[in-house]
Amino acid sequence: MTALKNQVKIFSGEASNYLGEEITQELNSPLGSVNIARYSDGEFQPSINESVRGFTIFIVQSTFPSQDNLMELLLIIDAAKRASAYKVVAVMPYFGLARQDRKDKPRVPIGSKMVANILTAAGADRIMTMDLHAPQIQGFFDIPVDHLDSSVIFVPYIKSLGLKNLKLAAPDIGASKRVREFAKFLNVEMVICDKERKRANEVASMTIIGDVKGYDIVLVDDICDTANTLVKAAALIKEKGANSVRAVCTHPVLSGQAYTKIHHSELDELAVCNTIPVKNNQTPKVKVLSVATLFADAISNVANNGSISSLFKIDPATQSHLKL
Repeated sequence: MTALKNQVKIFSGEASNYLGEEITQELNSPLGSVNIARYSDGEFQPSINESVRGFTIFIVQSTFPSQDNLMELLLIIDAAKRASAYKVVAVMPYFGLARQDRKDKPRVPIGSKMVANILTAAGADRIMTMDLHAPQIQGFFDIPVDHLDSSVIFVPYIKSLGLKNLKLAAPDIGASKRVREFAKFLNVEMVICDKERKRANEVASMTIIGDVKGYDIVLVDDICDTANTLVKAAALIKEKGANSVRAVCTHPVLSGQAYTKIHHSELDELAVCNTIPVKNNQTPKVKVLSVATLFADAISNVANNGSISSLFKIDPATQSHLKL
């Protein structure tokens, strides 16, 4: 990994401080100091405790709920710009509101487009993120977007499991393109779980398209929120005769009773990335893989005007970013 230039500093918001520390350790660079002053009514004010004049600034902050995490990122961006930073890069491993990427019914916002507008207005010069729920969200920005892919983490991990009769599964139609890319590299077949929803976070029915009997199935998805889809898919796949069922999922939202559902489900394991902090993990079935090396490489290459196209390729032989 190439060392960072002197005119680069890395900071993080409170919600992603754990990841900011991992990334800076990978880069052998100190994590910049940010202080958050809080008022009794809940208002907060970040302050950068060192000079950033003329520096390219990377701010690591995932914008998962509460939305204070997004507001904190915006305020730090504004503080850096007003302190004469040369450029500001928002490093958002998890891009919140990405599920609001279109008008799917009357009189609703397109939340991800609004966030793109706000980030640009706040002064972000570049966005670095991972596994957007809808890849076309990149088009909502008029500034560069580096869209990293979790395949360089999950493909080597799946191979390391040594499953003898592997087949990949998409938990819904929307995940089929992502799963197809994984399946091509691993040279295995895939199946699709076709689900119908009554409303958000509630699966009404599900059917399996393809044969799972006698196979070791790995479900692939980008977000695990309530875990309803994964749990229902795992149960149906096991019912259809699969030997085992695992899942890999980039962003561990894991809200409500998700941990309990996973623990009592047919899933043998759920591997997730640490784009969101995994707190109060109540089951040994949840395994966390770090994205720190991948983001450190991307930051290093951007800072040193290098190419990051290699980080988008599924090639674990040369680009394995697995860190257990």
